[in-house]
Amino acid sequence: MEVTRIFDLLPRYKSTFKPKDDVLAGKEDGKWIKHDIDTYIETANNISYAFLKLGVKPGDKIATITQNRPEWNFLDMGILQTGAIHVPIYPTISESDYKYILKHAEVSFVFVSGEDLLRKIEHILPDIPSLKGLYTFKHIDTVDHLNDLVELGKENQAPEELEKIKSSIKNDDIATLIYTSGTTGHPKGVMLTHNNILSQIFALYHIFPIDETCKCLSYLPVSHVYERTNIYLYQYLGVSIYYAESMGTIADNIKEVQPEIFTTVPRLLEKVYDKIIAKGLKLKGIQRSIFFWANNLGLKYDEKGKSIFYKIQLNIANKLVFKKWREALGNNIRVIVSGGAALQPRLARVYTAGGIEVLEGYGLTETSPVIAVNTFEKGGRVFGTVGKPIKNVEVKIASDGEILAKGPNVMQGYFKEPEMTKEAIDAEGWFHTGDLGKIEPEGHLRITGRKKALFKTAMGKYISPEHIENKFVESPFIDAVLVIGENQKFAAALIVPDFVHLKSWCHIKGIKYTSNAEMVKNPEIRKRYQKEVADFNKDLGSYEQIKKFELMQDEWTIQSGELTANLKLRRNYICHKYESVINKIFDIQED
Repeated sequence: MEVTRIFDLLPRYKSTFKPKDDVLAGKEDGKWIKHDIDTYIETANNISYAFLKLGVKPGDKIATITQNRPEWNFLDMGILQTGAIHVPIYPTISESDYKYILKHAEVSFVFVSGEDLLRKIEHILPDIPSLKGLYTFKHIDTVDHLNDLVELGKENQAPEELEKIKSSIKNDDIATLIYTSGTTGHPKGVMLTHNNILSQIFALYHIFPIDETCKCLSYLPVSHVYERTNIYLYQYLGVSIYYAESMGTIADNIKEVQPEIFTTVPRLLEKVYDKIIAKGLKLKGIQRSIFFWANNLGLKYDEKGKSIFYKIQLNIANKLVFKKWREALGNNIRVIVSGGAALQPRLARVYTAGGIEVLEGYGLTETSPVIAVNTFEKGGRVFGTVGKPIKNVEVKIASDGEILAKGPNVMQGYFKEPEMTKEAIDAEGWFHTGDLGKIEPEGHLRITGRKKALFKTAMGKYISPEHIENKFVESPFIDAVLVIGENQKFAAALIVPDFVHLKSWCHIKGIKYTSNAEMVKNPEIRKRYQKEVADFNKDLGSYEQIKKFELMQDEWTIQSGELTANLKLRRNYICHKYESVINKIFDIQED
């Protein structure tokens, strides 16, 4: 059947694919709770009936604040079928952002997963004049539960009224309002229609080697359009969706579920690789030699020009080493899709060499999100690029190097922000991404930095910090780095060590320490990082080279504030938080 609105995915799923009990699955109290398509449809319909009973009208805003779980899907479809607008909110944002979004969006109902999230928002709810109700997914005595809503729907079924409303919903109606986490200022509400998101599915579904026999593991937040669009794509293809319990259980959940596909951000692939290398460092003798021979072979992998001798070596490496890598990822992985930030080319090479195919893509919330992606088609993948623009999406590079995109995936605008919308989408319909890039001769898009992140040194030279940062994080010693130097005589950096790798190195070298803080002050360790910096500086222009650096004693995380919800650096926040460190680097006298 034809899919023109997101909720059309449900009847299509039922009529297209063979029955199975794990259309959706989530883990509760150590057990996987599975749901078939009939349960999915019935629960979504009952939620819709309940909303109609509660007076929900097309265009009303309903918010969800939760980790990934099947109930999110039930609610999502139940909301969309009534013509209401789903406002998914990150569970990790600040109290001030919660208050701003709930007020700005004029939210009618809020759904939270449990007590922890309820505690974060309950005292601000009286300040939201539009709010009519609050529900939770976990039982809390003082608050209505999702099951109460479902029961209300069962008692007030109105299939004819619901069908009439569904028939009136057009594909260019707003389906969702997604507030971008942003790195400065208030979050912006991105308005996406049914067609914006569905255009992505129709452009992408043929790219991935998966079908209704496959399972995916979802761990990226469904409140972000990246994972959400993929969740719809999986439903279009009949793929079973299993939700990871938490970020900390991903490795265990992968072994249990043995998925054929999952979507990720580069940071997870970096962490997995670092753990693999750390295990390799613990090996002795011939085993250690074979491990690092295979690893180095993988780092040289290229899609083009593989000699027969290389292929023979790679076949041996697969049997001796890479086979164990695949087993750690469930042994069934057909493809991993990476997005949200730049993936180090060396990681794409070594994973692919090991039979773990990684496809890197690129996009933004405002573009639903995919603009370009690498594919398995002949000439479709080039490491270090984000692939060619997807079907129906045009890309061009502006005179200042900014990436512009046009297509059915481009948002309708920012909610209540017409002037901001005009700045983002020009009169010809081109969306200005704010990213810098270039198009390679064969049509692949290469990201070179962020326009707003560009800064000029006191010597008048422009520096793209992300270009340098992406190079530096290739080092197993470096977890994160922020390049600084605006209006200064030279470029410098704040470097967060990869403490897992560093501790392993210290063990091998016999260096004793009692804490991270003591470790980063150790002269021998600082000397090792100076060598890393010097090695990377060789590939940079003289004005780009890092002249000074400071090692940070703590990891940067979402919780500590340095990273956005999709794991990008919050540059302004970091500069403010570590202002005294930066002043010391540049010998700036504090007032």
